[in-house]
Amino acid sequence: MKQTTKMSRAVSQLEHIYNSLNEDFFGYELPTPIITVQSKPGTYGHSSTAKVWKRPEDNAYEINIAAEVLSYPIEETIDTMLHEMVHLYCREHGIKEVSRGGMYHNKKFKEIAEAHGLTCVQTGKYGWNTTPGDNLLEYALSKGWSEIKINRGTLPPFPHIGATGTVSAGAATIPGEKRPSSTRKLICPCCGQSVRATKKVNILCGDCMQTMVEA
Repeated sequence: MKQTTKMSRAVSQLEHIYNSLNEDFFGYELPTPIITVQSKPGTYGHSSTAKVWKRPEDNAYEINIAAEVLSYPIEETIDTMLHEMVHLYCREHGIKEVSRGGMYHNKKFKEIAEAHGLTCVQTGKYGWNTTPGDNLLEYALSKGWSEIKINRGTLPPFPHIGATGTVSAGAATIPGEKRPSSTRKLICPCCGQSVRATKKVNILCGDCMQTMVEA
């Protein structure tokens, strides 16, 4: 599999991820947004509260994935995308899932998020946060998806921006705190291609036919 190291390819992969999640977790119920990659230091991403993109045929919401976390593990990217899709679902159905200027995610957010494949944890002032469960990694593996190999800077993320201009707790648990991973990363010693798994496995690189080793 080619590594995603160009921005155009990265956005295309994010659009593909959105479309797959919309089919498999929302039954194609959500409208297609404009997917962007913008620098958002200290965040994972955001979704707009309105259809801010204007097109001749219609208008569209925006979902942004922060450039600083673009190369994070694929299950983090899926978690971020699903998190923002839950916000779009709520906007499309007139559901108030956040308060305190968009900072606090209430029990309605938790209910809808968990109904659409996400795992929620309580995070104090940010309310219900999301964290990647093993199901998201297994989903990525079943699709053959791998990490995007491009990002801007190396700043650790804080919570998502759930709506443009408002803070929204997302894949991070506590700002600045690194969440322990339930997965392991394996790398081909020859070409450097990597995969993730939830348990100890023996995997051969399809390009080099070399046994991958844990990073």
